[in-house]
Amino acid sequence: MDIKCLLWEKALQEGLDANALQLPEGAIDPGKIHVMMINEAAPKNPDDWFYSAADDPENRRTALGLFNMVGISAQSMQEVLNKGIYITAALKTPKTGYTADPAVMREQLSLLEAEIGLFPKLKLIMLMGDVAAKMINMIVKAQTKKSACPSGAAGRRRHWNNEAFYWGGVRIFPSYIMTGKNLMIEPFKRDIIVQDLRRMSEMLPDCAPR
Repeated sequence: MDIKCLLWEKALQEGLDANALQLPEGAIDPGKIHVMMINEAAPKNPDDWFYSAADDPENRRTALGLFNMVGISAQSMQEVLNKGIYITAALKTPKTGYTADPAVMREQLSLLEAEIGLFPKLKLIMLMGDVAAKMINMIVKAQTKKSACPSGAAGRRRHWNNEAFYWGGVRIFPSYIMTGKNLMIEPFKRDIIVQDLRRMSEMLPDCAPR
């Protein structure tokens, strides 16, 4: 499956400006994706996007660095996909302010919902930041009238205390944003993400460190 082409077509169907979106890329067998990591928003500089063709995109460098900390060896986003891990952003456009615009979140919600629906064997969704948690809860509430997990610090705290959250049969991990220039020098946030990645690899043998 060509993920970018498929999401591009879905964006056009939803009346979105597909040219303004930063979309995941790569050859994917949907049935082999078991983990979906949803970061907050696309970066302001497209050259920093996970899937950018630039030599060393910041998002990709940070993500691969986190994986390597837990022994999940990957040198490219395609290698990450091949391990059954799909990385995307809740918002396919950058934030225009400190917080995400609720109108933009609603506008792009159906695209994220369709994106999740591409993977029939999904076992775990990692919510990398509050925007991802809010948008997942918007999707889940529309279906079930309940949230998938508490947003913000409350959700992360309960997750760290081993409370399990599920959406249907899919486990939900509320965590921190996995990108940003300061992430690798913020020990607390970095260590929490690394802990969540270890838990992910323990839950899913296909993603175990190699």
